[in-house]
Amino acid sequence: MFAALITPMAIRSWWGASKVIVLPEVGGTWTASWGEVENDPDYISSFKILELDYPRRLVLGEGKYFSRNGKPPFEMDKMTTEFAIDERGEGLCSLRITQDGFPSENVADDFYEACVIGWNNTFEGIRKYFFDNPNE
Repeated sequence: MFAALITPMAIRSWWGASKVIVLPEVGGTWTASWGEVENDPDYISSFKILELDYPRRLVLGEGKYFSRNGKPPFEMDKMTTEFAIDERGEGLCSLRITQDGFPSENVADDFYEACVIGWNNTFEGIRKYFFDNPNE
């Protein structure tokens, strides 16, 4: 499971990104882009790897986000995303994703709602990735 969180080919598959760059180390980067035209992407999400405890925990932060539709109406640099993996035995595990640091003002409501939908799609993408790649 942890390898699927830091391997560009896997991330492209489960997140539906066009391009992914990961430097899997504390202080490294975790960046993805979407869109057909590499020089003119639809979206880019980029994060610094704040914590990396292989194979249990990955924390991303200091995020930057680009969209052709414009930036979110708030800075994302205080937001964090934690991926926590708990082994369940016999090759099974649970994955918990915690996203924190959303502004409490209403200005973040639309972005928050989009994240809820996005994370539901992401979990479905991760399930499909492991179903399609059972040896991963």
